[in-house]
Amino acid sequence: MTLHLSPFGGISPSNLDQTEQEWAARTRSFLLIGPRFVIGGHIRRKRQRLSEEATSGKNESDEQAADARFITETGVDARVAAIIEPVLVPMGFRLVRVHLSGQNGLTLQIMAERNDGTMTVEDCEALSRAISPVLDVEDPVEKAYHLEMSSPGIDRPMVRRSDFKRWSGHVVKCETSILVDNRKRFRGTITAVDDDGFVLQRDQANEGEERDVRIPFDALSEAKLILTDDLIRAALAADKAARAAQTEKTEQTEQND
Repeated sequence: MTLHLSPFGGISPSNLDQTEQEWAARTRSFLLIGPRFVIGGHIRRKRQRLSEEATSGKNESDEQAADARFITETGVDARVAAIIEPVLVPMGFRLVRVHLSGQNGLTLQIMAERNDGTMTVEDCEALSRAISPVLDVEDPVEKAYHLEMSSPGIDRPMVRRSDFKRWSGHVVKCETSILVDNRKRFRGTITAVDDDGFVLQRDQANEGEERDVRIPFDALSEAKLILTDDLIRAALAADKAARAAQTEKTEQTEQND
């Protein structure tokens, strides 16, 4: 298994030199040792914070269950998703997509992101190290393959209701599994979103067609954002805000310790 790590989405060359690649291929287990707390008052504060984090984690888990992916995989991709999702969710990540392709022999691409939408090279490395041993044991892919971890990228797949809510106002291209308004392929701007579907303002409507069309989520088979200047600006601003929030949370945690 060769590890390709990218926070930017899409196929990318490995950022590991040959020695590191050989080490990564051989190394399959890691032991993480946390700090030991011995001061009474500090232990109480730590226990209180751990209790708060446990409650927060449960709330996040409930939210993730309510915002499950409605576009999912089939076949080998589905088996891989079922194996790795229980690993990455407790780590604070959510799965976006699994795709096994014929790129470079076979490439198993796993797209994931933090719950706030961010993803770094370090996050890719951490997930690769956590997922690789599980894949080695379960062995869902019969042949040798390259493992590629990546973020969804700016022109990302749209697989959850929250994706459509977050990127409302931007251009999306999508396909449906059934005819919707006598079509299966659409491109346009997301103008409204609710629990059951979204309204798309088409770029071009044929004669006799309404420009706005409502598409149910359960009819979608594929959806992806289209790269535009507005999307790039919005994605960069969202990423900056999320990282600032992460930094503030880390600093607050350190102060509580």
